[in-house]
Amino acid sequence: MTLNRPLGLSLVAAALLTVYGCGKEEPKTVAPAAAPAMPEVTVKVGHVGPTTGPQAHLGKDNENGARLAIDDANTKGIVIDGKKVKFELVAEDDQADPKQGTTVAQKLVDAKVAGVVGHLNSGTSIPASKIYSDAGVPQISPSATNPKLTLQGFKTTFRVMANDVQQGSVIGKAAVETLGGKKIAIIDDKTAYGAGLADETEKAAKAAGATVVAREYTNDKATDFKAILTKIKAKSPDVIMYGGMDAQGGPMVKQMKELGIKAKYIAGDGVCSAEWPKLAGGAAEGQYCTQAGLPPDKMPNAKDFVTRFTAKYGPIQVYAPYSYDAAMTLIEAMKKANSPDPAKYLPELAKISYNGITAKIEFDEHGDTKNGAITLYQVKDGKLMPMAVNVAGKTEKVEAAAAPAAAPAAAPEAKKDEMKKDEMKKDEMKKDEKKK
Repeated sequence: MTLNRPLGLSLVAAALLTVYGCGKEEPKTVAPAAAPAMPEVTVKVGHVGPTTGPQAHLGKDNENGARLAIDDANTKGIVIDGKKVKFELVAEDDQADPKQGTTVAQKLVDAKVAGVVGHLNSGTSIPASKIYSDAGVPQISPSATNPKLTLQGFKTTFRVMANDVQQGSVIGKAAVETLGGKKIAIIDDKTAYGAGLADETEKAAKAAGATVVAREYTNDKATDFKAILTKIKAKSPDVIMYGGMDAQGGPMVKQMKELGIKAKYIAGDGVCSAEWPKLAGGAAEGQYCTQAGLPPDKMPNAKDFVTRFTAKYGPIQVYAPYSYDAAMTLIEAMKKANSPDPAKYLPELAKISYNGITAKIEFDEHGDTKNGAITLYQVKDGKLMPMAVNVAGKTEKVEAAAAPAAAPAAAPEAKKDEMKKDEMKKDEMKKDEKKK
């Protein structure tokens, strides 16, 4: 059988290439077996706040604070119990409604979250706290301030900001001493937060020597306050205090202006948001509010947080830094316990000492922060400007940026040396002139 010529040449060439072109065949090396990958585990952290409805801007502010904390933790490659941890934020909307609050709390428990950041409101946090307690799931609120939250005896309940006993006492005292109020009218929205804050303010105002001439009530869905304000106007108060949220606080001061009420206005942290002056349509100018906590630029470690948060999410409303700290504190406790199991890390959480961005995070026997602060603000040019800070019952004014300090006066001997140098320079200049 005759071999096809082109095919035959190709086979011969291939054989020659194998023998002469490749040379001696090198021994094959076997790659070392790859090290076994570190096992990974997903740890769920819940967040709850009103992300729909009139308080949505506050709820989303809280959620974004917690979300940034989770993102930051995931970039650190945290290892717990020999496993690389991926944290996942499970966010729920409680619509600022107590019934919805308990519904989503049970939903998070069923989802096996390791801990919860929230809720925003005291009215939702208090009923939800029992569900978390029954399930043994730690809960840290960044913003619920009613004292009842941590006085229920639940070992799983914590908060990272001052409560309304401290805030109400600051508002009541400021209404008398800073705003010059002798006759004070108080309105609240009948929520756990608003009523609680108003009660504490009333106590403090009376203790400071003021008379409460009116105590009126609304609700957290209202937008028309003219009937209440007309009744109050007849009492001629010097100051009107409101316990509630900014969705009502904005229209309220606007309607005060429309009715010609000259009284000064002060409210708590629920009103004291970046949105309040906008909601008031300019009527909040010159008025007052407080926040539980320090201004962001006075927080010990918040500069980087503020820069990154505002770049990603926009201006901070109120509580985002505290929400960030709440999430990070949960994670820090898990690291210390070397376990994301709530039963194992809860004891570490109770005795935590963690340098957060807002303050050193430490809790007392009730779960309240040991390092709470209250800041008094005034609206100037449509923005909240800090006036004074109260820490542990002591109030200090927030000074405006100081002018650069003058150079210290020279010592007498130094002055003599300078004068001699000046005289020598003058002599040299005269000699040069003569030469010319």
